[in-house]
Amino acid sequence: MPEMIPLGWFHTILGIAAVLSGFYTIIKYRVITLEQRSGKLYALLTLIVAGTALGIYNQGGFGIAHILAVLTLAALACGVIMEKTHLFGSVSKYFQALGYTSTLLFHMIPAITDFLRRLPVGDPFIDTLEDPLLQQFHLAFLLIFVIGLIAQFLWLKKRASS
Repeated sequence: MPEMIPLGWFHTILGIAAVLSGFYTIIKYRVITLEQRSGKLYALLTLIVAGTALGIYNQGGFGIAHILAVLTLAALACGVIMEKTHLFGSVSKYFQALGYTSTLLFHMIPAITDFLRRLPVGDPFIDTLEDPLLQQFHLAFLLIFVIGLIAQFLWLKKRASS
């Protein structure tokens, strides 16, 4: 695994802050919105982290991490558009939740991949992207994402009917 460049360190530190603020926001408010200070912080950090991911090319060119960065930017834009314009009326809030929550999943996939490929230094947990440990983490994150999204949808529905 190549050495971390300064942009990589900046990206990683802000990525950790983004993930923490995102999970904090969902735990405290059940959904991410720009109405909350922590939601605004999450969106800003996510924008910066996804943008910096596009500038990191120490893995041999445009790859899966770059694709996830583009997906993150698209999902973030979707969340903001749905929140600000209510483009699809009363169901916009569900697309907003899908957009913002997807960005958390898109943060977690490269985060765990990089973590397992770099640590412990000198003898990392995994050597390849096909390693079963990594695939189990990715599957677990997908399951948590689906369960979390369903919980948000149910909460939004309940809040709308109250």
